[in-house]
Amino acid sequence: MNMPNRLQALLNIWRTDPTIQQSIAQWVVQPAAPASLASIPSDLAPELASQLNRLGIEQLYAHQALAYREITGGKHVIISTGTASGKSLCYQLPILDNVEKFPEAITALLLFPTKALAQDQQRALAQLATPEIKSKISIYDGDTPSHQRSTIRKNTRILLSNPDMLHMAVLPHHTLWVDYLRNLHFVVIDEIHAYRGVFGSHIANVLRRLKRICTFYGAYPQFIFTSATISNPQEFASQMLEEKVSMIDVDGAPHGERNFIIYNPPLVNVDLGIRRSAMSEGMRLTGDLLSCQVQTLIFAQTRRAAEVSLRYLRDNHPAISGDLYAYRSGYLSEDRRQIENALKTGSARAVASTNALELGVDIGSMDAVVILGYPGTIAATRQQSGRAGRKLEPAVGMLVATPNPIDQFLVNHPEYLLERSPERALINPDNPLILLQHLRCAAFELPFNVNEGYGKLSAEVVGQYLDALSQMGELHLSGGRYFWTADQYPAQNVSLRTTTPGAVRLRTDEDGQLTTLGMVDTASAHWMVHPHAIYLHQARTYRVESLDLEEGLAILKAVDSDYFTEPLIDEQMEKVDLFRSDPVPAGVIHLGEVEVTTRVTGFRKTRWYTNEALGAEELTMPSTTLRTVGYWLALSREAVKQLEEVSLWTGSPNNYGNNWDQQRALARQRDGYVCQNCGRPENGIAHHVHHKIPFRQFTSFITANQLDNLVTLCPTCHRQAEMLVRMRSGMSGLAYVLGHLASLFIMCDPNDLGAHFLPESNLAEDQPVVILYDNVPAGIGLSENIYRIHAELMKAALELVSDCTCQDGCPSCVGMSGENVAGGKQETLAILHLLNGLPLPV
Repeated sequence: MNMPNRLQALLNIWRTDPTIQQSIAQWVVQPAAPASLASIPSDLAPELASQLNRLGIEQLYAHQALAYREITGGKHVIISTGTASGKSLCYQLPILDNVEKFPEAITALLLFPTKALAQDQQRALAQLATPEIKSKISIYDGDTPSHQRSTIRKNTRILLSNPDMLHMAVLPHHTLWVDYLRNLHFVVIDEIHAYRGVFGSHIANVLRRLKRICTFYGAYPQFIFTSATISNPQEFASQMLEEKVSMIDVDGAPHGERNFIIYNPPLVNVDLGIRRSAMSEGMRLTGDLLSCQVQTLIFAQTRRAAEVSLRYLRDNHPAISGDLYAYRSGYLSEDRRQIENALKTGSARAVASTNALELGVDIGSMDAVVILGYPGTIAATRQQSGRAGRKLEPAVGMLVATPNPIDQFLVNHPEYLLERSPERALINPDNPLILLQHLRCAAFELPFNVNEGYGKLSAEVVGQYLDALSQMGELHLSGGRYFWTADQYPAQNVSLRTTTPGAVRLRTDEDGQLTTLGMVDTASAHWMVHPHAIYLHQARTYRVESLDLEEGLAILKAVDSDYFTEPLIDEQMEKVDLFRSDPVPAGVIHLGEVEVTTRVTGFRKTRWYTNEALGAEELTMPSTTLRTVGYWLALSREAVKQLEEVSLWTGSPNNYGNNWDQQRALARQRDGYVCQNCGRPENGIAHHVHHKIPFRQFTSFITANQLDNLVTLCPTCHRQAEMLVRMRSGMSGLAYVLGHLASLFIMCDPNDLGAHFLPESNLAEDQPVVILYDNVPAGIGLSENIYRIHAELMKAALELVSDCTCQDGCPSCVGMSGENVAGGKQETLAILHLLNGLPLPV
């Protein structure tokens, strides 16, 4: 039985198997579609037309022909068509045509977000180009040997690179590229939808610097963008280029039948709303696909989840364990190339990946895609599911929902995912931190004139930054020009991927030999490779022996661990500035600048498969500080009073009674001054004493403080226990649901937002507060959008919590309740009624 028949047979089984069918929330079948074709352009260079004919290309798709006309007409364009629609040929043809006709007068720069994409495109261009032009197509990236770089600068007509190399290796050394830059006619920015948020804001500034240098050499290149699955491609490209851009969005490519399934794992405890995990169900469904020899790509939402998926797959399918892989950032380039090649050749039966394989790397034709949890955006969901079906044969993409509120909201409202426009791509190239870094780079590359603007920024605004850099001793004003005077060239200290530079090298110590395993950025190192963390790499487990953030080095040791680790993180909030406030039902909403201080305080150990808690350890780690923009909702005193009157408020501080000190001392003495959870003894500082049944559930402190209700816990274990209690409060439940829903409504990646609950906050005169903030220094406009849609967000939150079938809180609405702890669903519902201007529920 061939693959299409095997897949179709499995889909038929899934349609009729009651254990599968009951969990399918939505099954959409997109019928196969024929191609919309157009003739090969008559003015195409004869040599190029012959190459197309040799490759069996006798006609173009309609959008490819339109792109050729628009680009040869001199317009900046963005091509926004579906996954695997042949967008690359849209720019390959006009560029090769011009280089064939004017081989010494035309150069082109093609920028890709990943090295793998550049290598794919080099192979594709080599197939199309004549032998003479083929020799003038080069890749220039971090893997390019030093001895080849001079030849590339001298001979290349078509250069394939990435934004990081343009930023670090080309622009700062533009005097070595004079002939190339003077003839630069085309710049391609591929997969522009990958350049959102911080990364995109950096890229916009890199393009400002490129255009500035090109103008200096008398070149005015034409820009070509490609994009998939964002709602504002033309607006986004125009914002990035700061010029008018024409859009091509008519998709003429054919495709086979596509199945898209939303799968909600079955409930295992109806009252508590607990479902089987997306991981376990995803692995079960992947097992069905592997049994039918259907090549499968699994998308996990974190690097850890990708590695855990691989471990589970290899444990469950030992006969083919060598054909199962994980793929994510942090791997060495040779490891990534090996996995990509295994996918192309079909030897890889399944690969568990982060979104690193979401972009259009040529990995052959996937038959199936399994997405473990909503990837955070509609655009990413469509992009990932679109990786299946790269031929005219049937394919299936499946979203396996997690218990998170946003996943459950989409299960109950699939139209948001299937019918709603994808997210708008947002950037802020004028973010002060990002802008200042690139003005340094631009000043190093060419002196600034006193009356010179930068992109769309006026000379007056730019002058303020340049004067500040002069006062810092980095620039010197002389003869009406600002000259760079600092010792180092600034680009080497500017990471395009974050607002803060730095990376940590991971090295393994095996038999006294140090071997590089991979890299992580400094910000992630705090929680990924803290001391004693378990780090996963291709399903192997390593323990972090040491972490030196100043040296950028972590030493790991291979171990056979029966547990994994998760960091415990403490956050503190301070108000820096208040921009605006508005009264709303039951409270006040605020928008302002905040400072978020984050520190990893410890980690917990959890056993594989069973998720049994094995204890926790404390850590002493440096804190990190983020100054950004936040939206916060403060509940009014009147609302708190209303809730207290009906016994639906547990957010106020406890008064433990006048016998508390005595009972606390007796409990510690009884427990031998040892934590009863992890066994840690006291060491000069008294342990905490915790109420097993929450204090607020008692009417008398005498009863609440009886010794059989008290247990000695170290501070770390006490934080874990108290988190269960805190999550029961209505405001914490509100923070939980808003933190998940907000990203859907403002159309951003959930990782771009932070969420926090403060029972008594200095942000609002010690009132209880829920805060959502941009997880980016200086912000990129997300909190402003939340502030604007406050009423819509409150309405959706009330609907989600009301519709949830659990009794007293679950992961799908306000979070889980713990053993002996009352849930927070009724409290959260009461607060949401007040926030929507409704009376309290009876």
